Amino acid sequence: MATTGESYTVGGVGLPSANRFRWLLGLVVPALLVVVWHLLVATGVFAPHQLPEPARVVGTLYGMAVTGELWGHIAITLQRVFLGVVVGVAVGIVFGTLAGYFRLASDLVDPLFQSMKNIPSLAWVPLFLLWFGIGESAKVLLIAVGAFFPVYLNLSTGIAGIDEDLLEVAEVYDLNRVEELRRIVLPAALPSLLVGIRGGVGLAWMFVVAAELIAASQGIGFLMSDGRTLARPDIIIGSILLFAFLGNLSDLAVKEVESRVVGW
Repeated sequence: MATTGESYTVGGVGLPSANRFRWLLGLVVPALLVVVWHLLVATGVFAPHQLPEPARVVGTLYGMAVTGELWGHIAITLQRVFLGVVVGVAVGIVFGTLAGYFRLASDLVDPLFQSMKNIPSLAWVPLFLLWFGIGESAKVLLIAVGAFFPVYLNLSTGIAGIDEDLLEVAEVYDLNRVEELRRIVLPAALPSLLVGIRGGVGLAWMFVVAAELIAASQGIGFLMSDGRTLARPDIIIGSILLFAFLGNLSDLAVKEVESRVVGW
């Protein structure tokens, strides 16, 4: 049997590389946790009204999916997260570029943003309800706040840390500010930007919970709140698992884009 770094060959037949199956390792710990979860309920450590069995949670989600109710909640949450991320990333790129490229802009806005990033998501809710009401705009903008800060912080730091030799190239070729930003600064800071977007997507999922727990009639956060009102722990835990699953999918998607874009 001959081996290489990419594949195995047995009798002249190529076999898939073991690296292709490394993602399965990420399922080991969750599977063990499900087993422990089942045992804790089965042995009476937790009562069913406190922690339902995994099969009951799966059955609840399946029943809601069959009726179509679940898909409506998932769709509206995905829409809110997508719009919030688009707005937050766009604004984060603008302010991150300004703060990283212009020292005066950094001195003016960075102390403010550094303070604002420490405000909990729920603390924004009363203010956004007061300003924007209970419509979709308040929810999307609240999510945008969460997506904004990682993008701003990573991009401004990335631009500020660009090698001086790259900036000297712009002087050699007599590039103006716009051309310097477009051809040198932003491409050099692209890895930092993508790391910020990945963090922003993660925070967007945290902020959508705050947005949907209050003043919402649809969404996974509303579903979780409704489960609390109805004393249905299966719905509560099912909603939490949905947040974890969808958040992980979005993180993997951004990570895949990151690996392709900055592969060079």
